[in-house]
Order: sequence, then structure tokens, then C-alpha cells
Amino acid sequence: MSVLREAITSTRGRIVAAVIVALIGWQAWLSLAAAGKIAVGFPEQGSRLNALVTLPFPPERFHIQKFQQLGRVSGTKGNSVQVRGVNRAELKTLARPFWVSKVEPLT
Repeated sequence: MSVLREAITSTRGRIVAAVIVALIGWQAWLSLAAAGKIAVGFPEQGSRLNALVTLPFPPERFHIQKFQQLGRVSGTKGNSVQVRGVNRAELKTLARPFWVSKVEPLT
């Protein structure tokens, strides 16, 4: 118990604790913000969805590869990426990165 008490009262221990709390807070914020990025209008039926993902900047190869892990990227235009065949359960995962502005149904 004294080792834990020493770790908490030391400067190094407080820094480690602050970093852990910050990381947990960041992950929680990403999860909560994802729901607000998803627009209404996705069809109720079907397990696969087509989505238009908008970024605040033109997508680069890294972003395209991340989206390809969740569906088929069928094209880009400006700051948007068309992702087809996204599993409905992974829609929040698609919207979770901080660099995604919004996710809309692809028409």
C-alpha cells in the first residue's frame, strides 16, 4: 500500500495519472461525438449501408485506407469520400475519428 501511496504523491506518479485520465477522456469524447456526426436518413432495412463521409480537408491515402477497412471506397470528390457496403453496426466506428466532420447517406 505504501508503494501506491508513494506513486500517487510523487510528481512522476501524478503526471502518469494525468496522462491516463486525459487518454480515457479523449476516447470517451470520440465515442460520444461520433453519434452527433451521423446524419438522419439512413434506410431502416438492410445490414449494409452506403455512406458519404465528409472531412474538413481533402482526404489523403491514410484516410482512404482507414475507410477501406470498413467498406468499399468508390470515389472521392472534394472533401468527401463515398464508402459503400458499411456494416450498420460499424457506422459509429466510421464516424469516430476526430477528422471526420459528418457521415450522411449516399444517394
